[in-house]
Amino acid sequence: MALRVEQVLSAGAGLLLALLLLLVLVTVGLRYGARTGFAGTEEAALWLFLALICLGLPLSLQGPFSLRLDILTRLLPHEGRRIAGLCADGTSAAAGCLLLTGGAEAAAALRSVSPALGLPEHVRFWFLAAGGALLLAMLLLVRIGEGRGFLGLLSVAAGATLALLLPQADLGSSMLPSAVAALAAGAALLLGAPLAHCLLAGVMFAIPSGSGLSEPAIVSTAASGMSRFLLLAIPFFLLCGGMLTLSGAGERLVRLAQTLVGHRRAGLAQTALLTSVFFSGASGSSVANAAFGASTFHPHLVSHGYPPERSAAIIAATSVLDNVIPPSIAFLLLAAATDISAGRLLIGGAYAGLLMAACLAVAIRLANGDSNRSARATGAERSRALLAALPALGLVVVVLGGIRFGIVTPTEAAAVAAGYALLLALATRPTCGGLASIFRQAGVEAAAIGLLIGAAAPFAFLLAVDGVAGTVLDLAGSLAEAPWQVLLLCNLVLLAAGLVLDTGAAILLLGPILLPVAVGAGIDPVLFGVIAVVNLMLGGLTPPVGMLVFVVSGTTGVPVGALFRVVIPYLVALLCALLVLCLLALFF
Repeated sequence: MALRVEQVLSAGAGLLLALLLLLVLVTVGLRYGARTGFAGTEEAALWLFLALICLGLPLSLQGPFSLRLDILTRLLPHEGRRIAGLCADGTSAAAGCLLLTGGAEAAAALRSVSPALGLPEHVRFWFLAAGGALLLAMLLLVRIGEGRGFLGLLSVAAGATLALLLPQADLGSSMLPSAVAALAAGAALLLGAPLAHCLLAGVMFAIPSGSGLSEPAIVSTAASGMSRFLLLAIPFFLLCGGMLTLSGAGERLVRLAQTLVGHRRAGLAQTALLTSVFFSGASGSSVANAAFGASTFHPHLVSHGYPPERSAAIIAATSVLDNVIPPSIAFLLLAAATDISAGRLLIGGAYAGLLMAACLAVAIRLANGDSNRSARATGAERSRALLAALPALGLVVVVLGGIRFGIVTPTEAAAVAAGYALLLALATRPTCGGLASIFRQAGVEAAAIGLLIGAAAPFAFLLAVDGVAGTVLDLAGSLAEAPWQVLLLCNLVLLAAGLVLDTGAAILLLGPILLPVAVGAGIDPVLFGVIAVVNLMLGGLTPPVGMLVFVVSGTTGVPVGALFRVVIPYLVALLCALLVLCLLALFF
């Protein structure tokens, strides 16, 4: 039953994503083709995106995008894991009850009408209330399907009790509300609850400490965090990667890379690296790049004599580039969290990504000896490969060219790129099922990221009200006087955060805090933003979270522990690239 509900919800998310893409593409087409447009299209797109997030909200309960941290729970005995699982479910139930009751109260209190659409504003909050109800229903269905229905009911009851009692309590704690929220969210995360649910429940625990955020205010703040037009670029870039793979353009990029570098030392590994650079300009998601590389290159590397661990490490390390070379979802999140220009961040990411690729190329050359070369391609072969790959490479021109010359906004550039990739896929005459699957997958992933952004918004509000950014700025001033000391301190904080936090969550939580510290030390905000994203992307290769390592391990079957060890030389190369970027920020 739970699986059937998941299929229906994912299909609905895919349909909403298709409508969202159509709306933005029509808007761009009317503006440039007919010099006209519809009033309220941006607001309509935001409402559709909010509905997409709420429809996909129950799917955040399990799967890779639930972002659970299971380091501690794996070490517990069987009974301890059962208790931790019950607490994790209670956290998810508390988050669902918060959205249900807070969304309903916020909707009941609103009487305003959307100025552009003429629709009552309370509809948006009913979306969130419905999402909370769906999350509770999904939790019960999943546990009933596992034969643990009683525990599911117990966790929902516990979550409902917390949602009912916490707003009425007065703990009179001397701790800052943001500190209470952080401790509660951290404890729930260690017990294995999904990250977004931990953030929502943590803020709810801060209510008795005088946070000033009631349940309706928490839901309202989360809705505001999700309702930014820039964030619509995320599902479109995710859609690009899927369509590129479906169209077969990915294989043509592989062939082009092979003709360019296949004859060099460790030629097949260098081909994997260059393909990752090409593919980075299309998908915007390191996870998508890791999955593509693991399924495409790992068998070839192993068949040509590379040990399975080493080939998997190459794929994981090169996948880091995808969230640095534009289009980059990480830079879009940072732009939304800090108001830095998204266009300038994307262009800075292009230079940083090429630097990282050069460092990885050196590491691959040194670590893999003088084997695995292919015959040098002729000029004619390279020309044919380039012509075949030009349609896929055109995505980079669409995104960077459109943004750089001010033709379209980053969101519109992402929509145009997704439409372009869709045309490439349609040219191969795919099945309807294949297209629908791409839309469903991108819709579910976008909903998970959107939920994380919304869940982080109330927490960021508490940090701002408690003056945490100012406190950190004062602390940094007392610990570090010179710009290089401030930059070193920020990098250490980011590296530590990358060990335990997902990149998106770390950007949303730490970006608004660390950016003023760096700017106060005279560091360019765009350069610092690039450094922050590159730094946090290294967390994809480090334990205990290491998302990229886990994705590659799951696809290739290479043990996670062995993969973490073998990836060290490539991690060192990426740290060298980070050092160069820091030097540039200090001296230019």
